[in-house]
Amino acid sequence: MEASTDRIAEPWGARTPYGPDRAWPARTDTHLRAGVAPGDVERWVQSASVLHSNGDAMDIAVAGGRIVGVRGRAGDRVNRGRLGPKDLFGWQAGASPDRLTRPLVSEGGRLVESDWETAMGRVVARSKELLQRHGPGAIGFYTTGQLFLEEYYTLAVLARAGIGTNHLDGNTRLCTATAAEALKETFGCDGQPGTYADVDHADVIALFGHNAAETQPVLWMRMLDRLDGYAPPALVCVDPRPTPVARRAAVHLAPRPGTNVALLNALLHEVIRNDGVDHAYVRAHTVGFEELAARVSTCTPAWAARVCDVPAASIGRAAEIICGAERLLSTVLQGVYQSHQATAAAVQVNNLHLLRGMLGRPGCGVLQMNGQPTAQNTRECGANGDLPGFRNWQNDEHVADLARVWNVTPQTIPHYAPPTHAMQMFRYAEQGSVRMLWISGTNPAVSLPELARIRRILEQERLFVVVQDLFLTETAQLADVVLPAATWGEKTGTFTNADRTVHLSEKAVEPPGEARPDLDIFLNYARRMDFRDKDGGPLITWHDAESAFEAWKKCSAGRPCDYTGLTYGKLRGASGIQWPCTEQAPDGTERLYTDGITWAHPDVCESYGKDPVTGAPVEPVEYRSLNPGGKAVLKAAAYLPPHEDTSPEFPLHLTTGRTLYHFHTRTKTGRVPQLTAAAPEVWVELSAGEARARGLGEGDVVEVATARGAVRGRLPVTAMRDGTVFLPFHYGYWDTPEGHQPPKEAGRAANETTVTDWDPVSKQPLFKTAAARVTLVERGDGTPAPAPTTTASAPAAPGSVPPTTGGPDAHALHTTTAGEHRP
Repeated sequence: MEASTDRIAEPWGARTPYGPDRAWPARTDTHLRAGVAPGDVERWVQSASVLHSNGDAMDIAVAGGRIVGVRGRAGDRVNRGRLGPKDLFGWQAGASPDRLTRPLVSEGGRLVESDWETAMGRVVARSKELLQRHGPGAIGFYTTGQLFLEEYYTLAVLARAGIGTNHLDGNTRLCTATAAEALKETFGCDGQPGTYADVDHADVIALFGHNAAETQPVLWMRMLDRLDGYAPPALVCVDPRPTPVARRAAVHLAPRPGTNVALLNALLHEVIRNDGVDHAYVRAHTVGFEELAARVSTCTPAWAARVCDVPAASIGRAAEIICGAERLLSTVLQGVYQSHQATAAAVQVNNLHLLRGMLGRPGCGVLQMNGQPTAQNTRECGANGDLPGFRNWQNDEHVADLARVWNVTPQTIPHYAPPTHAMQMFRYAEQGSVRMLWISGTNPAVSLPELARIRRILEQERLFVVVQDLFLTETAQLADVVLPAATWGEKTGTFTNADRTVHLSEKAVEPPGEARPDLDIFLNYARRMDFRDKDGGPLITWHDAESAFEAWKKCSAGRPCDYTGLTYGKLRGASGIQWPCTEQAPDGTERLYTDGITWAHPDVCESYGKDPVTGAPVEPVEYRSLNPGGKAVLKAAAYLPPHEDTSPEFPLHLTTGRTLYHFHTRTKTGRVPQLTAAAPEVWVELSAGEARARGLGEGDVVEVATARGAVRGRLPVTAMRDGTVFLPFHYGYWDTPEGHQPPKEAGRAANETTVTDWDPVSKQPLFKTAAARVTLVERGDGTPAPAPTTTASAPAAPGSVPPTTGGPDAHALHTTTAGEHRP
């Protein structure tokens, strides 16, 4: 059956209900540029989504040398043909007329067009000068979560073994660092235990700070189809806002921001009190139960209710559902990762599963989700600073093994201290020890906290800034050299989603002008720098994407993220495949820990863990004493109050987040007509109670201010919890009437207001725990707030503002077969 739907107005499309332990029915979504018919498409080129972490497989439609649309891949395990709004429409950004097509260099304070020889000559000359005068610590690399595996791996090799710097991180530090750290703390190693297919089997799905409906809309489609089928799972939702997930939940817990550990400790208390513990599993596969039980012994629902401002009965009901689950799936994202005690909270979700023995079986899994399409590759390949292949920087044998792979001496690879995280790297730049910062595919002048400070750092004369991107972003405007990069569909490579599924993305069209693939840029830099191995040969021996992939396979061999069973040929034309994929598991591995805990032994683990309060690394001897047999660690954590709390001057908790129709700083989605129209401008969201207390109404222009800065926007009145104000973080200043000027008073970027603070373990910035006030700027003129009505920002009074629609240009076709129903 074929039908057409406005996918802005109906972002999750039509339902195909199915029951437990059945296959998710296929539904193929297609959108072509207006005026292009299916018969006009000359060829379809394999790829997957680049605007979220779900990894939706798709084919790119090409006609006349241009991308003209996309369709979902019905045979793929991840999406079974479905696409979300950003998938369906986001491809248009690549053809935006303001793409960078030539290198730019700074002359007299202005960026002017140049050529690759001049631009790369300046980058190489400054690199060599700094290495000679100041050493490798003067150079830092800050990358993204949107490049391909082959590009991250090349960057990691040239930075760690070529330059020899410890200053290498990705903007995955802002979105997925806590996911990695939580997995290391519990299981000794990164890698998602669960799989999206667990949705097909679970009878309880608990989402902790994860608005799946907006951040992974196709995963939410899978959940919706289960909810609409027979024997649906019960949902438990933890989120301060009335998300689409919350509206379908059996229990919605809306805690005060910054209190996640208190809430989770109460859930653990109830599981233990009601004897929901699988004692045989805990004895066989974990250490630390006694300490955890003692820690949560006083964390009753009544105690947590006072801390979290959540009804004790609701906490008890959520614990009852979790205790009664036969197959429990949990997901975690930014509501935990970007909040106070981020890693400590995420680890408690792991603890729930260990106590209940809910791992390694269909429907029993944890997904410590990612925010970006290739965040997993950043971590695997070491572009987040960790050693590639999930090796342990504190383990000399791991360092020596990596040195063998790269044919360098172990001393070449910096491992004298923990890798430098992004927030520390910018601090070093502020203090003057980092004097060159190469920023690829990310926009810290909008995405990092306390933006006035970030701009001051990037504007320093002594700091040489290289920006590699598609557009003249807010960050690129502050650069000394700007390198025009190719984007998705213009280059070939692989990328791995949040449940370890590897997809191949093939080149469909040529990049515009002189833009080059990121891999080519890194290889060119390595050649010009003449990086050598210990025998005098080239350090980097590969020359294109496929040869880089083959080199990575050798690095991954024998490690948790083993890719040795994968090839481009195997990925071409087929479904994505989950790692580890080896000779013993040629079709990939759906779930980890099906036969006990695999990578926590002291000899093989990626990390010995960290102190949950200070973040100090645990010493190898201490870890070996705690966990000699390599079991999962039930790591306990006490609730601690947030560093910045409310006050009479700043009486509200500020939380920032995403919306369904945009991605990160809108570098791409802000150039897509359908997505821009759906959420065109920043807004400031309050509950009906908080709006009433301030005499504010729908559409009023208000200012939200903190001790660091202010943002102005129109007010939507929603059903979110009292005491909280919400800002979407996507909006910078590149498309303001003032042009490319940063805000002078109140801006539109949420991070003008956020605090320079981070989780001690994961070093992830805390975007959800600032204190703020909201004041009236001017009364509304009848213009509604630009918040989409289809999302968590739906009006508290239904029908009070016009519904968000997309119109004819937002229609997409979907093809389905009959859904499964109860016999």
